Amino acid sequence: MKTLNTFRPLILLAVTLFLTVSALGQFRGRGFQTTWLDDTHYLEMQKDKSGKDVMMSVDAATGKAKQYKGDAKEPRSSRAERSELGGFVANSPDGTTAIQNKDNDLYLYNYSTSYSKRLTATVEPEMNPRYSPDGSRIAFTRANDLYVVDLDSGLERRLTYDGTDLIYNGWASWVYYEEILGRGSRYAAFWWSPDSKKVSFLRFDDSTVPLFILMRADSLHGAPEYTRYPKPGDPNPMVKLGIANVESLKVSWAKFDENIDQYIAWPFWKADSKEMLIQVLNRDQNHMQFFMVNPETGDVKKIYNEQRKTWIDFFEDIYVLKNNTGFILKSYKTDWENLYYYDWDGNLKAQLTDVKWRVSGITRVDEEKGIVYFTGRGPESTENHAFRVNLDGTGFVQLTEGAGTHSINLSPGGSYLIDTWSSTTVPGRKELRDKDGKLVRLLHETTFEFDPTKHAKTDYVRIPSTDGFQLPALITYPVNFDPNKKYPVVFTIYGGPDAGGIRNSFSGGAANWYAQNDIITINVDHRASGQFGKAGLDYMWRNLGKWEMIDYGEAVKWLRTKPYVDATRMGITGGSYGGYTTCMALTAGADYWTHGIANYSVTDWRLYDNVYTERFMDTPQQNPEGYEAGSAMNHADRLVGKLFIVHGEMDDNVHMQNSLQLISRLQDIGKTFEFMIYPNGRHGWGGAKATHFRNLQNEWWLREFFGK
Repeated sequence: MKTLNTFRPLILLAVTLFLTVSALGQFRGRGFQTTWLDDTHYLEMQKDKSGKDVMMSVDAATGKAKQYKGDAKEPRSSRAERSELGGFVANSPDGTTAIQNKDNDLYLYNYSTSYSKRLTATVEPEMNPRYSPDGSRIAFTRANDLYVVDLDSGLERRLTYDGTDLIYNGWASWVYYEEILGRGSRYAAFWWSPDSKKVSFLRFDDSTVPLFILMRADSLHGAPEYTRYPKPGDPNPMVKLGIANVESLKVSWAKFDENIDQYIAWPFWKADSKEMLIQVLNRDQNHMQFFMVNPETGDVKKIYNEQRKTWIDFFEDIYVLKNNTGFILKSYKTDWENLYYYDWDGNLKAQLTDVKWRVSGITRVDEEKGIVYFTGRGPESTENHAFRVNLDGTGFVQLTEGAGTHSINLSPGGSYLIDTWSSTTVPGRKELRDKDGKLVRLLHETTFEFDPTKHAKTDYVRIPSTDGFQLPALITYPVNFDPNKKYPVVFTIYGGPDAGGIRNSFSGGAANWYAQNDIITINVDHRASGQFGKAGLDYMWRNLGKWEMIDYGEAVKWLRTKPYVDATRMGITGGSYGGYTTCMALTAGADYWTHGIANYSVTDWRLYDNVYTERFMDTPQQNPEGYEAGSAMNHADRLVGKLFIVHGEMDDNVHMQNSLQLISRLQDIGKTFEFMIYPNGRHGWGGAKATHFRNLQNEWWLREFFGK
């Protein structure tokens, strides 16, 4: 569940699937892309008098434009992503070549000549080819060992030799892939040094991790699938950090005590490649340490230490300065994420920000001028703005203005920025601003003509909790909304820790399926969604299933005060953690919700993986009360509404045993429910089964809410 945002689009799938052409037709204004040519000129496509598209170069200071005569071809990397090469494509740093993964072998494709040179010819497939920074080599894994290939000579060199079904070099163990490195890693667990001479990698030993067996039902005798899957309290994979010299083929191992139960991940190389930073997190996930590793000897030196009572996440976006002076860390040292500048000995050079809202990430660092550009969810937590600050912590400036969600495109030298933004009331603006955030000119504005017979109105509101939180929410009303009528409501929810999704941005007005069928939808961010900093997040420590349900219950009570809400038709739906939330809503929250569709749900935290679960809940031995209270099985006797449970047979993330154990409990106590299984379905499903599921849930809401 590490990549929490992965699931939110599934919850809101109906919004995009039912986007109508008529709604799009109500927008007015000409949209265009803008690209910086240099620090003071940008390119944009304009139409000449005949209506033909013409590329123009525009002077940022004056706005004067002239036709651009240079090469305006799209970048090679963009073409590569859409080319017919097949398989995974890795683009070279200079954009001249790409790696083609075809028929389980690798080819070097040259854009200029359109020639493909074969690099490998093996039975075992090569996985995750990655260019060295200088573009001269690629590294990849094959059969759980790590290799490099020189692209000029084609010479392949093997870096590790002990890969097996239980030993993985540069290939992540499942729980590291899912919860620590993330799905974007594609299981890759190796990193080039900046000088292209070394590859750091993680070596995993899964021999002590329990097996979980999934059984496919689409063959005569069944086909088992095995996953090393640690559940709360189970042994973890044993992990080592190796550094391989691609010229000498020597591998050095970081000198950590292998007997300590801890997590090792997310290395960052110094710019000179002489050392690397590695993060070490204890099993309880509340004590983070940074170590500098000598790649030649494996010697380690601790430079940083951070502890919290609750939990600490890995730092995935450390910014390493190219001038070798240190790194910038985004940390919850206080109750809000702020930026801190450290040298390589772990000394704090400057606290760059001290804000009472969340810094999102660094956009750019101008090391020559000593300026850090970054974005943040503040001053209002549902907005996103751009800022800058000097590397000594002075000169803090907000560069964007206007309540809403902003994204910027900085000119190469930072003299100007293009700010593209919208809000629930502003369909879209593109503005040119100078380096201090002063508006130079409006480049483009989108208008929207709302038609209540075609469009769905969305309101951004704050719902008060009884203990003082102002919970952000988005409510979408049906087409032809009549405040004198009574409407059913569906909560579209994810609900996990630090997974807030409410943003003050324009929704487009397109009517989703619910709005087209007289159903109000609401999405609410609870106190631990990230909207209220670490103080809000910490409510969920050892309490999954408690505070999110309390806050969602407050939202139901707020809705009940609206004359147009029918409290006897109060629905909720979501997937993964959203499925868990739905199961809890229909059981523990039976006083508030009457209907729910729970998709690929966790139903008891003892059944999910240990890294995610222990982060928030500790182990079942340490926190038995929290596990008992957070289990939907233990609230099953309270079910009085209509619960529809859906799961994929081969879900290797949230195993179908979660749904089956809840179903068994409901059967044993005589409760009525519905269940749909998708054979071979994973954590979600596509193709014909996705269509079947969409139609099925739509028909279910119509039948249950309207008797259709």
